Amino acid sequence: MLEPVDPARDPYWVYLDTLRTKTSRDTMQGCLDRIARLINPSASSGAGQQWHLLRYEHTSHIRAMLIEQKVELKDGKVSPWSPAYVNKHLVALRRVLKEAWRLGLMTAEDRDRASDIPNLEATRLPKGKHVAAEAVGAVFAACDEDLDDDGNTRPLGIRDGALLSALYSTGARRAELAGLAFADYDPAERSLRVIGKRNKERLMFLTSHAVARLEAWIAVRGKAPGALFPRMYKGDTIKVTADDTLAHMTPQAIRNILADRITQAGVAQRSPHDFRRTFIGELLDAGVDLATAQALVGHSSPATTARYDRRPDRTRRAAVDKLTMPEARRIRRPAAG
Repeated sequence: MLEPVDPARDPYWVYLDTLRTKTSRDTMQGCLDRIARLINPSASSGAGQQWHLLRYEHTSHIRAMLIEQKVELKDGKVSPWSPAYVNKHLVALRRVLKEAWRLGLMTAEDRDRASDIPNLEATRLPKGKHVAAEAVGAVFAACDEDLDDDGNTRPLGIRDGALLSALYSTGARRAELAGLAFADYDPAERSLRVIGKRNKERLMFLTSHAVARLEAWIAVRGKAPGALFPRMYKGDTIKVTADDTLAHMTPQAIRNILADRITQAGVAQRSPHDFRRTFIGELLDAGVDLATAQALVGHSSPATTARYDRRPDRTRRAAVDKLTMPEARRIRRPAAG
């Protein structure tokens, strides 16, 4: 009979407690929960599982099962999990094994052997699409045309216009925008101080257009502490927390806001990450060097930023355009003698 796992010494909870942002915790918790259900179909989550008993033969089999997983697409078809998605689960698995070792639940040798499972080697084109300037303008118009009974733009429209202008002019991640506080805005520097992945702090700089929209929003919002872009009720009331600060919205709320405004604008749907992709592409098109672009968007590696560079595609396309396709012409063969 296996001893129940003490929640205070459960590698599952200990690992999740090391993750700073709710988005990261939710993501990796989902990975561990899915792995736990692969190991034990009756498991509801990864909490309380015997992670410290996993050995190489188990983790190797888990990797094989992850590779075999399928996802159902919107059109009813099924597709294998992407290599990046599988590798994210392997990262979570290795990290929970490391916490089991740190807690003294398994030896370093057992941890190293169990963790010695390779990532999937594969490359994919970055997902997402470019956001045309005309589409962005239509989205801003949709925010501005969200009017009250007196014909003035509602506070909700002003907030959304400021939020989406910050998204477009900084290439910020959803979670980064959702986590911004009023104190993070420096009007003199036209900057927003953000804490991104791996607890890395950086400055994002706003265009003059984005500053104008942000200042218009602050005139409505006021200078109360709390979220720079707070949650709001449909009646244009800002949600206030128990400690009298303005409540933060979730990253998913930003995705929903963009989707709603795009629908109102009548343009093709785009995601917040499409805005990020467009920001990076525009920077590189404008001749900004890769290191600067990397610093502005908070990538840990320049190789990640380089994947968003649209110029190589245009160069290759231009090279193909130099080829001349032969015209269709029937070959006349001599008549048989």
